[in-house]
Amino acid sequence: MSSERRRTKYDIYADIIEIVARKGLCSLTRVSYGANMPVDRAKKELSFLVSHGFINEVALGDSKKYRATKWGLEYLETFKRMRKFFAALEE
Repeated sequence: MSSERRRTKYDIYADIIEIVARKGLCSLTRVSYGANMPVDRAKKELSFLVSHGFINEVALGDSKKYRATKWGLEYLETFKRMRKFFAALEE
């Protein structure tokens, strides 16, 4: 992704879902580092994705981990295809 362009909320959603999908079970801290955003913002975005069914929250003892759902993986796949499509249009 170009460094001069700000990420859209859809880019951020895709980044978070990709990080969670790649790791299997992922902590909030890992999502925060992987998506390059503060923990409080990552928590807000994760809550949104959980509430809309893109990510599942898994309780492991007293901690929470996150796992991508089928719906989240479909979003990620579609997002990547659309990004390639728009990149081709810009050429």
